[in-house]
Amino acid sequence: MKSLRNEKGQSLVEFAILLPLLLLLMMGILEFSLMLNSYLTINNSAREGARLGIVAGSNIEIKELILNISPNLDSKKLIVNITPLEGSRQSGGTLTVDVIYNYQVIIPIISNILGNVVVLKAQASMRIE
Repeated sequence: MKSLRNEKGQSLVEFAILLPLLLLLMMGILEFSLMLNSYLTINNSAREGARLGIVAGSNIEIKELILNISPNLDSKKLIVNITPLEGSRQSGGTLTVDVIYNYQVIIPIISNILGNVVVLKAQASMRIE
């Protein structure tokens, strides 16, 4: 008959070996989901800004709209570029809104892999009416 006394700690040792990998995986999933949320937010805000701009919205109105529909982002890290300039827009031309966000990586272990800041970019182009 086999003695189980020698195998009592085996599962504890296996769990201790796998725990850091599981935690790293969970932290990576969390960080990626926060980053994806930020990217989807700037992508949506670029599209909405372009929609406003093609119906004769000013650059100031476009930037205010982008800031208003991006409440979960730090407005200091949000850069909005609109081309062409407001005075040179013509019907039938193309309006392009670029939104750049410097995403600050939250989890220290992930920041060692990706860096402290990840630059997220979104662009929307629409025909001016």
